[in-house]
Amino acid sequence: MTQLEGTVVDGVRIQAPFQPADTPDPFGRLWTPHRMVYIGGQDKPADDSTDQCPFCAAPGRADTDTLIVHRGHTAYVLMNLYPYNTGHLLICPYRHISDWTQATATERTEIGTLTARAMEVVRAVSHPHGFNLGMNQGQVAGAGIAAHLHQHVVPRWTGDANFMPIIGKTKPVPQLLGDQRDQLAAAWDSTPTALDTDRPDPER
Repeated sequence: MTQLEGTVVDGVRIQAPFQPADTPDPFGRLWTPHRMVYIGGQDKPADDSTDQCPFCAAPGRADTDTLIVHRGHTAYVLMNLYPYNTGHLLICPYRHISDWTQATATERTEIGTLTARAMEVVRAVSHPHGFNLGMNQGQVAGAGIAAHLHQHVVPRWTGDANFMPIIGKTKPVPQLLGDQRDQLAAAWDSTPTALDTDRPDPER
């Protein structure tokens, strides 16, 4: 029985494991009670309107308050408030559209460019071994905010999220979102691009 049993953290009461007292427990636990806010729907929009959409509201607020890393012409980059992994970024168009087919050619191009740039910056800052990229189109496909299109950029490290919950029985997220945002925003303009490094030197 943990000494923290009964303690309330961010509105979530810590409970003892649901198992007989003499049963060995093979799982290490990294408690993340902050995710219960999202699971319970507290931060989810009440409807699909632009007034309720956090991705529409974010550009009108300060970057540090909304965890925006970079602002482009038709789309912007921000931290995922409920990340799958450390450094999880979202690429969002400014327009309130829900489907990739509704994006203009310009928006599709910039979302792709920002996705590649996000990978470069995260690699320079955090040195991941790989990435998951993707868009969940519709709530049935797993979109948490289905009304506003967003591209996920999720960095991966060998043994972290792919295998850690299965083998290590733990899911670590070791860095605060605000600290991640500050590091990535600072590196956005200073990190060399792949195009720059691949381009021949004109002086040679």
